[in-house]
Amino acid sequence: MKWQGRRGSRNIEDRRRGGGKTAGIGGLGLLVVLAIGYFAGIDVSALLEDQGRLAPQGGSAELTEADLRAGEFVSVTLADTEEVWVRVFSQQVTGGYTPVTLVLYKGVTQSACGGASGATGPFYCPGDEKIYLDTAFFSTMSQRLGAGGDFAAAYVVAHEVAHHVQDELGILGQANALRARVSEAESNAISVRIELQADCYSGVWAREAAAQFGSLEPGDLAEALNAARQIGDDTLQRSAGRVPMPHTFTHGTSAQREAWFATGYETGDLRACDTFGTDDL
Repeated sequence: MKWQGRRGSRNIEDRRRGGGKTAGIGGLGLLVVLAIGYFAGIDVSALLEDQGRLAPQGGSAELTEADLRAGEFVSVTLADTEEVWVRVFSQQVTGGYTPVTLVLYKGVTQSACGGASGATGPFYCPGDEKIYLDTAFFSTMSQRLGAGGDFAAAYVVAHEVAHHVQDELGILGQANALRARVSEAESNAISVRIELQADCYSGVWAREAAAQFGSLEPGDLAEALNAARQIGDDTLQRSAGRVPMPHTFTHGTSAQREAWFATGYETGDLRACDTFGTDDL
């Protein structure tokens, strides 16, 4: 992916330097804990938060060269999403696009949706309309999930921005309100539709980014499709040694995630991403 030399976003809130808690589990130990969470489908944020309470308060988190590079990469990728979605909204939506703020953190931090940690993975919080991302997740993707590469990482950012797009369109609020009124299994099924639509919107972004910036290189699309495949619910449950249980799925199967990203990329049309209006996911 060609990203160096382009503008970065002003909508980055970098909490990695001071003022926050740093997790007491470090290095390989942290990666092992995170892998347990990703593979087993268990939120281990409580463990990391407990470690954070034992760590010094208010100190500065040391940023490595990899941290700095990841921050620059995320900033450029976020800027790309801003330009793409402003253009897509002007062409396909009535009303303008308001860019999202992305919070970079290291270890643990707080959001309007509760605690954020490496165990929760990147997420969009509708409560404060911010994305939360510990860039250590990119290493976990590559080393533990088999989803490496710049464009795989860009797909993660684009997927979380896509949730903000859903929020801007009023889709996310309606879907979450419905989830609060139904059974757990029904709520999970709605969550799958939310996530698959975000994958589709990510594909729309990838198509437009290629057209506007010429940023895609040979192999980039395969990286994104592989990332979508590696984080499918069925693949993650099998990797954890479990038999896939569809009623517990919250993000969709590997085949579904890959297919919906491809749909967005091939069509560039938000209407083609209506996962709520089809029985064929």
